[in-house]
Amino acid sequence: MNVYTFITPIVLLLLVAEILYCLKAKNGLYAFQDTITNLGTGIGNQCVNLAVAFFVFKWYGFLYQFAPWQIEVTWYNLFLLLLLQDFVFYWFHRAGHTINIFWAAHMPHHSSEEMNLSVGLRASFTQRLFQFLFFDWILVLIGFAPEMVYAVAAVHLLLAYWHHTQLIQRLGWFEKYFVTPSHHRVHHGVNPQYIDKNFSEFLIVWDKWFGTFEEEVEEVCYGITHPPRTWDPIYVNFQYWKQLWDDAVAAPFWWDKIRLWFMPLGWRPRGIAVEKSDGVIGYTKAEQVKYTSKQFKNAKPYLIVQVAMGMVFMVVAINMALPLTGIDRLVMSVGLFLMIIAWGGILQARRWAVGLEIFRLLFMAGVLVFVLNKTGIAHWSDWTTIVSALLVGVSILYVSFNFKANVLEGQASFG
Repeated sequence: MNVYTFITPIVLLLLVAEILYCLKAKNGLYAFQDTITNLGTGIGNQCVNLAVAFFVFKWYGFLYQFAPWQIEVTWYNLFLLLLLQDFVFYWFHRAGHTINIFWAAHMPHHSSEEMNLSVGLRASFTQRLFQFLFFDWILVLIGFAPEMVYAVAAVHLLLAYWHHTQLIQRLGWFEKYFVTPSHHRVHHGVNPQYIDKNFSEFLIVWDKWFGTFEEEVEEVCYGITHPPRTWDPIYVNFQYWKQLWDDAVAAPFWWDKIRLWFMPLGWRPRGIAVEKSDGVIGYTKAEQVKYTSKQFKNAKPYLIVQVAMGMVFMVVAINMALPLTGIDRLVMSVGLFLMIIAWGGILQARRWAVGLEIFRLLFMAGVLVFVLNKTGIAHWSDWTTIVSALLVGVSILYVSFNFKANVLEGQASFG
């Protein structure tokens, strides 16, 4: 059972509700290009979670045999596990802001220059793997079953999702013990006083006890010190990995090539030029110039429809209740990654995006029809095939007639 299949509808319901409210209020909290990138990154992350689940149950199943006892599944043991996981996650999260390799696995989540519930979906492709690989295994050795650890990790993630909003302000006494949107806004801030603060996800007491708490006072400026300046989810996810790799290749000393990955942020190998700094890390809202780009004209209505179609396709791919094989899910995941890469290209009016979009439409429709028929969920002559063909046909016609290299909309900004 993939627990993410159950929390995904809850997340999407909250997201749609906030989007509709913000559109009605016209408060400008949702930037279209950033939102599509967040949703695309979230879809890619769900595909990766399939592989992570397989890894967790295999490796954690091996570790579980060494636990001194087996803790039974009761409501109070699950609550205890939630508290322990929250404590472990605090240190994992803190490591993600202080050690190069862990920041590489976490940085994509902070790369958005907005703050809304869609940012909560902008999850790194590698963070969940790192969490289970380097930290959560201790919970299995304590005696919690792998299924319990994986399921509660998903619940913990859901409990942290609602923090990614600007609509909820201060919450009085609740803030003394629990993490609130105000606390988490600070965590996403690039203001000098907010950097590397408020790592907690459920109980704020960890930050208060270990000296990393900061209250929201100045208006928060969201982002990272070196923004990716792109809507490409692949680059967003691997920007810092590439920077580390380039430094490792260029480093003249072998020891530096190795230890670079485990050194604090900002450390550079000997013989590599260090970026000059005035000693102040971060910037304020007044100093920020958000990234925007020109996109193909009429891309907005098209991408809104494609997001809805992509979500349906994703739910089929990750739903472990369906009789799909691992290969089926892998091939469907390839289609989803082609889709989100094409979206990034459309948002930046890349010439190659048109061809990729047409190819991935045909690929995803063909894979869906084939998989549904092979597994007996649907047959070639069913309505699913007809609807898929119609949607793909209309989409290809729309792309062919509207997405022209010399017909763009929007404004490019590279501050």
